[in-house]
Amino acid sequence: MGISKNQVKLLTSLSQKKYRLKHKLFIAEGVKVVSELLKSSFEVETLFCTNDFYKDISDEKVVRISEEDLKKISNLKTPNKVLGLFRIPHKKLSENKGLIIALDAINDPGNLGTIIRLCDWFGVDELICSKDTVDCYNQKVVQASMGSLTRISINYVDLEGYLTETKLPTFIADMDGENVYQTNLPKELVFIMGNEANGVSVAIKKLIAHKISIPRFGMTKETESLNVATATAVLLSEFRRRL
Repeated sequence: MGISKNQVKLLTSLSQKKYRLKHKLFIAEGVKVVSELLKSSFEVETLFCTNDFYKDISDEKVVRISEEDLKKISNLKTPNKVLGLFRIPHKKLSENKGLIIALDAINDPGNLGTIIRLCDWFGVDELICSKDTVDCYNQKVVQASMGSLTRISINYVDLEGYLTETKLPTFIADMDGENVYQTNLPKELVFIMGNEANGVSVAIKKLIAHKISIPRFGMTKETESLNVATATAVLLSEFRRRL
């Protein structure tokens, strides 16, 4: 069948957030990620395939293409058999309970994708993002999440407003905070993780009483900070260890 010029134009445009919002569509690539999305509640719009792997998908949603055509539309260095076009679902309402991760202006798609995977691994159902956090339907985020995007509720909110209204205890990850290994953590809380370069914003810090840190054990003391995704992993592991 092949791919049309209009389809190429649409797929290319979806690299920009404004067009993802306009069309309510996003891209996922590779057998692993696409398979996870197909098993979930996400609605597939079109699959561009180089083989007959997806025989259970209705024909009108499948476009058979050559490997050369897949290379033209792929953002991966090594395209992997399929590129899927999926509908962005309606946002789920926040339940505001249990263990919640809140992100303040996370910019790196790889970090967000990894944090989504961490939420999936450690049983965090809800991820709250400030409006200036990178879009979770950015293709690099989708790829880095490796399918975990399908199992986590992600909401973009006015973070200051959210933290003002929540009844859950809130904790900021901060270099000057109390040692997390010596801190009493409640069974329900919000962990707030800050921007890669600047940490949690001053405006958010003013709202939060509790600050926690991950102690540095290295003898040289030269490492300035942990990557935000790494820090999230440590905090989630410590929280779950205590349950």
